[in-house]
Amino acid sequence: MNRRMKEIYRHIRLVVVLMVLSQALSSCTVSYRFTGVNISPEVLTYSVQYFQNRAPVVQAQLSQVFTDALMDKIQNNTSLDLANDGGDVQFSGEITGYATRPTAITGDETAARNRLTISVRVKYTNVLEPDLDYDSSFSRYEDYDASQNLTDVENLLIEMIVEYLIEDIFNKAFVSW
Repeated sequence: MNRRMKEIYRHIRLVVVLMVLSQALSSCTVSYRFTGVNISPEVLTYSVQYFQNRAPVVQAQLSQVFTDALMDKIQNNTSLDLANDGGDVQFSGEITGYATRPTAITGDETAARNRLTISVRVKYTNVLEPDLDYDSSFSRYEDYDASQNLTDVENLLIEMIVEYLIEDIFNKAFVSW
């Protein structure tokens, strides 16, 4: 065998080895995702009604931010389809509280930290499994430095609090630990 043929065979073997290795690696994927979501296979749709802000202090964007966040959480973490009305599982309710108050007082009796608290009442209805229904209140808060104006940190605080609230609501509806 001449030198040129040996080189061709070596390249062919290399290509074959790379193809086999590539095939082996592509078929050996490991995927692990544990969300803990426990939804009956018969449940196919969800609906979320607009959460009206009925708190004594009304923050203008809170209703829309909260409603959108709840829909996004369900959409991103389940295989359920959004129904405009009357889904297999339904969320409705209202924002019942939006308040800020001092939590830490300094020696000269001024606030060192303030707390923003948001409360919501949620009615969850599972049409196919009514024993899973609930009507519950949820409340979460975030503290912020009293030297900051609420208007300067309000959007960030709302985003964080809403995320915690949505997690609590979602877990109560869909996660069985």
